[in-house]
Amino acid sequence: MGKIVQLDDQLSNKIAAGEVVERPASVVKELVENAIDAESSEISIEIEEGGLSKIRIVDNGSGMDEEDCKLAFFRHATSKIKNERDLFQIETLGFRGEALPSIAAVSHLELKTSTGDAAGTYVRIEAGKVAEFKATDSRKGTEMTITGLFYNTPARLKHMKTVHTELANVADVINRQAMAHPDIAFRFFHNGKKLLSTTGNGDLLQVIAAIYGYNTARKMLPLHAETIDFTVTGYAAKPELTRASRQYISLVINGRYIKNFTISKGIQQGYHTLLPIGRYPIVVLHIKMNPTLIDVNVHPSKLEARISKEQDLALAIENAIKGIFKRIELIPEQTLPKKKEPESEQPAFQFQHDRSKVREEAPVQEVKEPEFKTVHSEETAPVTRDFNEPFIVKEELKSDDYETNQSEPETRDELEMAMDYVKETNDSETRIPPLYPIGQMHGTYILAQNENGLYIIDQHAAQERIKYEFYREKVGEIDPVVQELLVPFTLEYNTSESAIIDSRIDDLAKVGVFLESFGRNSYMVSAHPVWFPKGAEQNTIEELIQEVVDNRAIDVKKLREEAAIMMSCKKSIKANRHLRDDEVFTLLETLRQSIDPYTCPHGRPIIIHYSTYEMEKMFKRVM
Repeated sequence: MGKIVQLDDQLSNKIAAGEVVERPASVVKELVENAIDAESSEISIEIEEGGLSKIRIVDNGSGMDEEDCKLAFFRHATSKIKNERDLFQIETLGFRGEALPSIAAVSHLELKTSTGDAAGTYVRIEAGKVAEFKATDSRKGTEMTITGLFYNTPARLKHMKTVHTELANVADVINRQAMAHPDIAFRFFHNGKKLLSTTGNGDLLQVIAAIYGYNTARKMLPLHAETIDFTVTGYAAKPELTRASRQYISLVINGRYIKNFTISKGIQQGYHTLLPIGRYPIVVLHIKMNPTLIDVNVHPSKLEARISKEQDLALAIENAIKGIFKRIELIPEQTLPKKKEPESEQPAFQFQHDRSKVREEAPVQEVKEPEFKTVHSEETAPVTRDFNEPFIVKEELKSDDYETNQSEPETRDELEMAMDYVKETNDSETRIPPLYPIGQMHGTYILAQNENGLYIIDQHAAQERIKYEFYREKVGEIDPVVQELLVPFTLEYNTSESAIIDSRIDDLAKVGVFLESFGRNSYMVSAHPVWFPKGAEQNTIEELIQEVVDNRAIDVKKLREEAAIMMSCKKSIKANRHLRDDEVFTLLETLRQSIDPYTCPHGRPIIIHYSTYEMEKMFKRVM
């Protein structure tokens, strides 16, 4: 007798459920996608105990008639595609016809639906088998109720996480769908408590506010990019608003939320050095393209997709994000912490984004100047002065303190070359307003003012940015003029390191590291570009070689980036270095003319702002 047998439908559906229905969030995703495909304008999702106890989804879509209900729970029965050609131009979220039978196989399922043209239909399914089928009164649309999820698959039930975790997963699915379809009104309840409500008026920014909060939405910037093949719209957060993971990058292609590494990388490249290391932006993008350019039939979850010309798409998004930040001022504004308000009904999953706190290096709030009463007496009369005149508060220092506090002075030529380069190459308008220095704090921070309030500048980060822009250009185009060394030096490596260096020796030359073989596993350096950091030439060369050894897959573009960052940090003004008045003026003026005066190459902020109004509030001068 043969060993191969045909599995019955019930067992087949359970196997399929293992792929399609992983947890309550999977059920919600499949049923919400069905509601969207049915052209619903309102979708209500109610769950209990994280969805493990009950899931109820109600929509006002097209509904199903009696004949459709008879077929809906058979595997591969679908209204989404009719032939093989349709499979390569899918315009709906669902298409396989596996979701309903898979869900019904591992739960108690009840369906009420109507097309609005006749009586509705009621179906009850137990363990994949129809237990009841009858006509019923029902409004147009579909109501699906799932209880006892995984009751007959104890192994799967045992591996479910806590209610809190399952709730977070369900909320994430609903939030993604709400952002993908701002024209649909979503309502989400857990144990009777409303967690999300959107209006369905098509305003994506309102949906972002409902999910991430109003203050986050205020820091989202509109984005638009268009090519022959793609149209991209959406919002990208200001660089000061970051998260600890990439999961806050939401990509929606033709109404479908997907994950794509190449596009996500393009988004991060768009932010470039504006983000601190290990931090990621909040971005929501809607991408429209011809359905033939995307293949979503890759994975049962349909979260992954193959995209034709995805490199072109990623580059278009990268350039669009860079374009946003070139047009706006990015100085973070400090505000006072607000008093805790009484608890009110919160939109969306507060539990989720509390797990990964938003890192706001310097929160921005555009505070409108309200009508207020100025409180002062003769002793506290407001001081007026001309903000166009510098007012220097000098800190008394003993001469010996000044000598010991400042770091080893760099050569004037090196700093002047960087500053001259920034001034000469920036023909566009300055990115920050004129600043008038008033002093220095702890030999680390420059204090400046103008009519808009107080500005605090990190002097090390400021000079890093100026030098970075200089070195980034120099590393990109190696000058044939080199500095010959009177005494060449040699570098030795082990055999495996030498093999890597030999394979990348041409790439190293493209960033100014000129190596000559000098015996087994040894290299001689007899020259370097004239613009290498003075006094740190050998150290710079060694670090660049080590970068290649440690990260052998690094490409030339990334290596140039690392080289520029490395050189900009070397011998920039360190903390506890007291600057002369002319040095402060020159540094601030050059910073104003740099391409990106807001963050250092590592993504740390250079400048923060306290508005005059916030200062007045701190001193109780306004009410």
